[in-house]
Amino acid sequence: MKGKAFGTCHPSVLLLYFLLVLTFSVCLMHPICLMISLISALGCNLLLRGGRALRQSLRWLFPVIFLAAAVNPLFVHRGVTVLGYFPGGNPLTLESILYGIGGAALLGAVLLWSLCWNEVFSSDKVLYLFGRLTPSLSLVLSMTLSFVPRLHQQLKATTQAQAALSGGRAPRRLLARVKKGSAVLSVLLTWSLEQSIETGDTMRSRGYGLPGRTTFSNYRMTFRDKGLLLWLAVVGGGVLWGWAGGALAFSYYPAMMGAWSPTTAVFLACYLALCLTPAALEGWEELQWNRSISKRHGIR
Repeated sequence: MKGKAFGTCHPSVLLLYFLLVLTFSVCLMHPICLMISLISALGCNLLLRGGRALRQSLRWLFPVIFLAAAVNPLFVHRGVTVLGYFPGGNPLTLESILYGIGGAALLGAVLLWSLCWNEVFSSDKVLYLFGRLTPSLSLVLSMTLSFVPRLHQQLKATTQAQAALSGGRAPRRLLARVKKGSAVLSVLLTWSLEQSIETGDTMRSRGYGLPGRTTFSNYRMTFRDKGLLLWLAVVGGGVLWGWAGGALAFSYYPAMMGAWSPTTAVFLACYLALCLTPAALEGWEELQWNRSISKRHGIR
């Protein structure tokens, strides 16, 4: 199973990792940082979700990224390098184009990292991390995370049932399509309300949120998890240090200016190491597995 090693890490490791990569993806506008984040997010999606799911996500992600890149030079005309003029007389600048491309890369990276988050962060992990601190909030978050895929499955089942009732024939008239869509929406609303009431009654009957209530969890902090927490603290702290010290600073307006120095290369290496942590962990686990198989065959 792809991405199994990273997905089985302790929830605190996963939380710290995604907090770091999402924060740095949003705040670091250095072109190399954007490239590292976007490529690493693509690789992490391929590792955790597989090629088929990634291709389906790219079908709607590419138009969103293209639109984000095209909108900025249409409405922002700052910059010293004028490439031409729009019919209205506003200048088209190189800086606005590059900033739009950078913003599109940022948006794409954040969306891809969010898909990875949804893949490995299940509702029980949210309950484990925040159940004792904020029981109500953690319950709402866990229900929200689990509601979206369940709603998608229910929508698919309801649509198939409606198609079976009509003999598999899709309605041609607009009024018939609206009527069919309204029926599906009504079923989904009824189902979601029923599920929320049942979930609330079940949690209340189990004493969720009561003071002194103990909880059971399958998650245990192992030596590997402690090492990963230390690793994330080191590389994440290095990137944070470089960001705070201006070694990863970059500005697009009025002219492109940024940090390019050996110190910058060191902090970029830390950022690359942080983003490639899931792939490195998966490779290490695969290597250990192959070694154990080789030793077993050698003994036999």
